[in-house]
Order: sequence, then structure tokens, then C-alpha cells
Amino acid sequence: MSTFDKRQEGFEKKFALDEEQKFKAEARRNRLLGLWAAEKLGMSGEAAAAYAKEVVAADFEEAGDDDVLRKVMGDFAAKDVAITEQAIRAKMSELIAVAAAEVKAGK
Repeated sequence: MSTFDKRQEGFEKKFALDEEQKFKAEARRNRLLGLWAAEKLGMSGEAAAAYAKEVVAADFEEAGDDDVLRKVMGDFAAKDVAITEQAIRAKMSELIAVAAAEVKAGK
């Protein structure tokens, strides 16, 4: 195996690891967002944990964050919780930083 092949293999492994960490961070962010939203919806305990799982599952509907945003916004609207789309997006941005740090720390 040449030096070039070894270098290419190293880049491929790093890319795969980065993508795995990105996936884990997004899933963790969605769980944290679900717990935050559950609190705003008046849920706690098992109900909050179940709702957080629903938010995580919502992310598999389509690529990107819009499916998660739609889920949370729809649930807020159904319960007359007055939170703007911008506020939810801001919370998502805040939580992705927290989730990425937790994933990198191995939590």
C-alpha cells in the first residue's frame, strides 16, 4: 500500500467518524429539544421522555431539521403554547452545541 493509499484511507476513516459524530449529536440535540419542549407543554417524567423519543423519531421523516421543527411547532400550536419558529430554531442551535460537546466527551 502506497503512502497515498494510506493517506486516502486515513481521510476516509476521519470522514466516517465525523459523520457518525454529527449523526449522534443531531439525535442528542433532538432528544434535548424534546425534553425542553415537553417541559413547555407541561409534561414531566415518563411522558416527557416518551415525547423526546417522538421528536427524535420525527427527524427520520426527511433530510434536514424542518421535520423536527414542524413536529415541535405543531405540538406547541395544538396546546396553545406561544413560542415562535425563531425561538425554536435558536434553541436548536443552542442545543446542537451542547450535544456536540457531549458526544465529543463520550457522554
